Amino acid sequence: MKIAIAGGSGTVGRYVVESVTKSGHEALILSRSSGFDLVGGVGLVDALARVEVIIDVSNPSTTNGAKASSFFTAVTKNLHASGSQAGVQRFVSLSIVGIDNFPFGYYQAKLAQEEAVFAGPLSANVIRATQFHEFAAQILHRTKRGPVAAMPMMQIQPIAARAVGQVLCEAAMSAPLQEISEIAGPRVESLVAMSRKIMRERGSRAVVIPIRVPGTAGKMMRGGGQLPSTGAQLVGPTFADWLLTTDANLPPL
Repeated sequence: MKIAIAGGSGTVGRYVVESVTKSGHEALILSRSSGFDLVGGVGLVDALARVEVIIDVSNPSTTNGAKASSFFTAVTKNLHASGSQAGVQRFVSLSIVGIDNFPFGYYQAKLAQEEAVFAGPLSANVIRATQFHEFAAQILHRTKRGPVAAMPMMQIQPIAARAVGQVLCEAAMSAPLQEISEIAGPRVESLVAMSRKIMRERGSRAVVIPIRVPGTAGKMMRGGGQLPSTGAQLVGPTFADWLLTTDANLPPL
């Protein structure tokens, strides 16, 4: 089977590619770094020749709601249209758990993407994942100033990006269900506690300061608005176990 991975050189995409090839299938990487313009769509029909499934884990370089929405809808429509012309059978798209609960612009863009996924001609599945184990380090990288790092008070159930890639690969080889499903890691974590674990692993003495985000969004963050539903599939290692693996190649702090 030949499987195209849109965004195949990114955080999750590289694990999708690895899972596809380990399963004995052929992976085609569709990304800017491999010479493909997913937004413009030029050349996609020819590139998708002999492809049976498209897995979309592409992501814009911005979290601006309007720009992200424009990116997601354009890419999704192009992949659907080009895939349909090339004879692709089905489409799998990655989304985020809890995006219905927050008015964030980027989350609204992901909802627009989901709508475009199911509006296209190809049979499709959307898999919503919780935040990745890498999430805490990414926030630390942006907020740490000298010996202090600010961290929002948030309850999440993080998942390993490698596990997400494996689930997406499995979904590509299954019959399309035209539905949204959820995946998450095995344990609920505090983002503040995760950040402090990272600091200890790094031998850093920096102090993590919990920040209480105001308003309805902050209340949802603290109260589990980003946690998965009871029907979510739980996969992969806990955050503590993941920190001990070679996948925990965290950005410098």
